[in-house]
Parts: sequence; C-alpha cells; structure tokens
Amino acid sequence: MKSSTRSTRTWLRVGALLAAGTLALSACSGDSGAAPDDDPVETTDSGPVEIRFSWWGSDTRHETTQQVIDLFEEKNPDITVVPDFTDWGGYWDKLATTVAGGDTPDVITQEERYLADYAARGVIADLGELGVDTSKIDESVLESGTTEGGLYGVATGVNAYSIIADPAIFEQAGVEMPDDTTWTWDDFVEIANEISAKAPEGVYGVQEFGGNEAGFNIFARQHGQSLYGEDGGVGYDDELLAEWNQITMDLIEGGGQPDPARSIEIAEGGPEQSLLGTNTGAMGFWWSNQLPAISSAAGRDLQLLRVPGESEFDRTGMYFKPAMYYSISKTTEHPEAAAKFVNFLLNDPEAGALILADRGLPANTDVREAIQADLEPADQQSAEFLAGLETEIVDGPPVPPEGAADVPEITTRVNTELIFGRLSPADAASQFTSEVEAAIGG
Repeated sequence: MKSSTRSTRTWLRVGALLAAGTLALSACSGDSGAAPDDDPVETTDSGPVEIRFSWWGSDTRHETTQQVIDLFEEKNPDITVVPDFTDWGGYWDKLATTVAGGDTPDVITQEERYLADYAARGVIADLGELGVDTSKIDESVLESGTTEGGLYGVATGVNAYSIIADPAIFEQAGVEMPDDTTWTWDDFVEIANEISAKAPEGVYGVQEFGGNEAGFNIFARQHGQSLYGEDGGVGYDDELLAEWNQITMDLIEGGGQPDPARSIEIAEGGPEQSLLGTNTGAMGFWWSNQLPAISSAAGRDLQLLRVPGESEFDRTGMYFKPAMYYSISKTTEHPEAAAKFVNFLLNDPEAGALILADRGLPANTDVREAIQADLEPADQQSAEFLAGLETEIVDGPPVPPEGAADVPEITTRVNTELIFGRLSPADAASQFTSEVEAAIGG
C-alpha cells in the first residue's frame, strides 16, 4: 500500500500543475494537452503513426509492458507505441507537468482517485465515443470509470476488498473457519475475539482495519448507502459511520485486534509485515490481488473470504475495484490508433497471456478465463474468488469525486484518534464527514 500522506501531497501538486496548465493554455493557441473547450480534432489515421503510452510500476512491469508493445507493433506495423513510464512516486507529477505543457500522452494509465479530476478538466476523452470495445467487461466495472455521462477510464483489471484468512491459526486456536456466505458482523467480532483469547500470546484475531475507507464503503453499501453519492458528495449518514466505528472499538475491548500503538506499527510495515505475513494473525482486510505477496511472506497457503454481512442485509456491498484504468487523451492526434491499442490491451488473448495479473485480474472476463491456468496458485484462487462474486455483486460505487485523493489520509488520521480513545465513535464520524466534505467540496 502507498503512503496516504505522500498521495495527498502529490495530488496537491498535481492539481496545481493542472490548474496552471489550464490557465496558460487558455491564453494561447496551438496544441493543448489540458484540453480546450472544443472537441478534439477528428482524424482518420493513415500511414505510419506514433502514440505514447504512460504508466507506472516496477521494472518487471516495464519489461512485461514492452513485450506487450512489441506484440502490438508486430500485429499493427503502421503504429509505433513510445513507452513513457516511471515509478508511482514520480508518475503523477510527471503526468501533470506534461499535461500542463501541452504534451499529454495519447494513452494514459489512471487511478480512481484522480480520474474524476482529469475528466472534469477535459484532459481525457470519452472512450465510448472512440469505439473502445467493452462488451466483455462487467457493467459494474464499467460504471467505476464513468463520470459526467462519459466513460473516461476502462479498468485494466479488477480486484475486490476482502478478508484474507490463515486456516492454520484458526486450527491452532481451535476455532472453526466461518461460512463466508452467511456470517454477520457480530459473528466476525466474536470470532476475532475468540481467536485472540485461545491462540498463543501475541497472536490476534484480526489486524486493525479502520484506516482504509474501502471497508466502510462496503458496510455502507450493504445498508443501501455509499461512501460517495452520485451527486459527488458523501453518500452516508453519520449514524451509520458511528456504527461502523463501534465495530473497531468492540474488537479493541474484546482483544480481537492489537492495542492501538501496536496496530499503528504493524500498518506502517505493509503487507509483508502484516499479522498474516508474520503468522501472528488469523484475518486481515486486504485487496484480493495482495494475496500472492502476503501468502509468500507467510510461507503458507492463505484463503480469501467474503466480507461479513453480505447476506445480513437487503443487498450486498462488495464490488469489483479496477486495479487501474486506461484512458485516452482528448487531444490525441491519433484517436483511432490510441483506441486500437487500448482495445488490444483489454481484449487480445495474447496480450492477456503476457500481462497475466500484473494490472489486476483481466477486466475482460473471456481473457481472464483464458489465462487462469497460467496464473500462480494464489492468483488462481483470486480469479476463482472473483468469479464466485459475479452473481452476488449488485453494482459498482460512484467514481470518487474531485478531492477524493485527500480521503485516505483523513481516514487514517481520524481512525487513529478513534482507536486511541481521543474521539468517540460518534465524534469520529462527525469529524470524518466534516473533513471529507471540505476536501471534495460537498
């Protein structure tokens, strides 16, 4: 997981650079990376063209992506794809700078917290108008990239916020693994507290999880609410958030999770130093694509479980989250070539065989099925887990509004005040809502 504080600082710089670019470009003529008010020039690509593709990631991702580009160019000899990559820490500053300078990449890798802002500023195009084929992508996944009536990002791949459990610790504590199709939030608290009581000293039922807003989003959706509303404001009431906060306090009181100071220390260590990764916890809330890394750190097989409460209320709350998105510049000179490349990344089985689960499990369900046998065991379990959710997931949450990049830091900070007892569940809910509304202008 990336530092929330660093993400906030980065987004402040991104917003400033985009704003500066928009002002500068409105005062001059010529090519605009930050998109003027008029529609992009509609051209028909003919003859050799060159497009640029930006992404972030590790050296392994860069090497894999270059193989994918080579394959695309082999199949489309009239199109050259120029790679433009960096690590996560420098990606958003670099992208904002190039946009402000009128040199926007043709195909852009996006992240959900930034998508709405780039769309609102007119940087990225409506993919539906460019003919990108999304017929094999789940409708709820497409909704996650749709804002202001347009599809501004299409998921590279998907995962789900879930519980990862260690069956060995359940057995060690003499506690049965839960039936994740029926367990309730009360069951979850009871099981976590029981494991902490029966397991050896220093082994806990669950890792502290209130610092990630995805958990509350699922809880809210189970109750017919949502972290964000369709109108761009908050989509829940404070009473429900206070109820969610109380679950954490019940676990602290019952011993189901570590003491606050220990919880903060564990959270700073990342997945590999988590309770599950160090064989000192039975459960943790993680994204399903983190199963391989945590299993590797643990040195044993772990199991994905549905979040509690999925059968407890009138509807389910879990959803498919895009690992990242592909977007296309609104001012690209080669929209047909850019759309063809995005189609290839999403829908070509040979491309999928190279990418595998590097950008999340493929959003195209046919490609996901085709590559499943080639995945590592933990990724295979993730694929099977997601397939089992397909008939249960009702919809996707709204795209996070402008300003949502600040919310992870707010969540972590307010939750810290809660677990140390400096705020009550109700007061923590009120403060969180006030700060989130200020951040998103809601």
